[in-house]
Amino acid sequence: MTSFVDRVTLFASAGNGGDGCVSVKREKFKPLGGPDGGNGGRGGDVILVVDSSVTTLLDFHHSPHRKATSGHQGYGDRKDGHMGEDLILAVPNGTVVYDKEGNLLADLVGIGTTFMAAQGGHGGLGNLALSSSKRRAPGFALLGEPGQTRTLTLELKSVADIALVGYPSAGKSSLIAAISAARPKIADYPFTTLVPNLGVVQAGETRFTVADVPGLIPGASQGKGLGLEFLRHVERCVALVHVLDCGTLETDRNPVQDLEIIEEELALYGGLDDRVRIVALNKIDLPDGSAMADMVEETLREKGYEVYKVSAASREGLQELTYAMGRLVHKARAEAATEERTRIILRPTAVDDSGFTVRAHADGTFEVRGKKVERWVRQTNFKNAEAIGYLADRLAQLGVEKELFKKGALAGSEVRIGDGEDQIIFDWEPTIEAGAEQLAGHLHRRGEDSRLESTWIVEERVVDQLSDDEIAKQWEYNVEDPHTPRVKE
Repeated sequence: MTSFVDRVTLFASAGNGGDGCVSVKREKFKPLGGPDGGNGGRGGDVILVVDSSVTTLLDFHHSPHRKATSGHQGYGDRKDGHMGEDLILAVPNGTVVYDKEGNLLADLVGIGTTFMAAQGGHGGLGNLALSSSKRRAPGFALLGEPGQTRTLTLELKSVADIALVGYPSAGKSSLIAAISAARPKIADYPFTTLVPNLGVVQAGETRFTVADVPGLIPGASQGKGLGLEFLRHVERCVALVHVLDCGTLETDRNPVQDLEIIEEELALYGGLDDRVRIVALNKIDLPDGSAMADMVEETLREKGYEVYKVSAASREGLQELTYAMGRLVHKARAEAATEERTRIILRPTAVDDSGFTVRAHADGTFEVRGKKVERWVRQTNFKNAEAIGYLADRLAQLGVEKELFKKGALAGSEVRIGDGEDQIIFDWEPTIEAGAEQLAGHLHRRGEDSRLESTWIVEERVVDQLSDDEIAKQWEYNVEDPHTPRVKE
């Protein structure tokens, strides 16, 4: 059964925001006490947190779909809906987060480091929050915003200071068991190590971690064996220790050739050229192993490597090797402490940034994009004419209609706001503020939409001849639908 997983796909879904409430306060002798609808609760977030007790991504392998709770809709009597609970997901130290396009989003190193995997939707405003001196009793509320849904790839890169690399059965697992308290599986056949093993080593006053990576073979950079799958676990190391088998029974192999093959595979993998190399000639407790180590030691030193002859079985030479690794770790930590800290660059929004863009297409359609505009559209109830009018007022106040007019939009032009499933398509009806008096078309009251069945039917000649008060006196109500006014002939 799988017990170690270092790469998974996470489907994170944040909670939806609750809808706002439409309510009017009613008391004895006070039937219309004004709007008192509360706001909807905010949806819960999906948050990744580095936890020291977690060492694998196995939980996400079995349960890749994670969803936070949604916010509740608002209540009457000025009561807001309760917020959704955040979903906290524990991940191991060294987890790297990518989006579905492969772009790096976060590198989670350090206990307690957090990352917002998916953000919850905002709750909709109730009619109490929407009321004003000009809109005393709103008959609508804003809808809750849908929570963010993201497909993420989580990849674990072990946070180790030293990595042991080499051929299968070179003695890497035996070596890490001899210098630390780690107890990996040890056997006399290749690919005994199927998962990376971490061990804590104490060398004088320096304590560091050592990673044992599954054995590399020729072609590992193309996916042969297990090495390529786990080479990501050595990317954070400050040094690599080549564990060379001096007691191998294969006549076509020798330590120098093994090192050259491993170095070639590391070069093809990429990103490890700047790591310091140390060579550990292992199995010198064997007569043939000791003789082979003596033969190749000088050749490796001439190549620029720091060479140590060791035996994981008899523990010979291990103290010199561990202290050499400790010196490299201490030096790397000292240099990191003196390095200039990364500057955080803040790029505030420009003062002339309108927050949206209008793009005219060759087919005569227009596309409006912007976070604020798209959020307003998602929160609008298009079954309510008053809510549509409120959206039109907000867009006009933001300057969307003026920008459409500048881009050449005419009455009846197709306008698209948003993208994907949340995209809204409508025929533009310009207002006086946007220059409608210069365009062909009819004026409409805010909140009207000629595409809806329940539209306000007001003839243009009546609008031109009568004032608003006179038009109101001319209305009569349909018995079947009292909300649909008609103009008396």
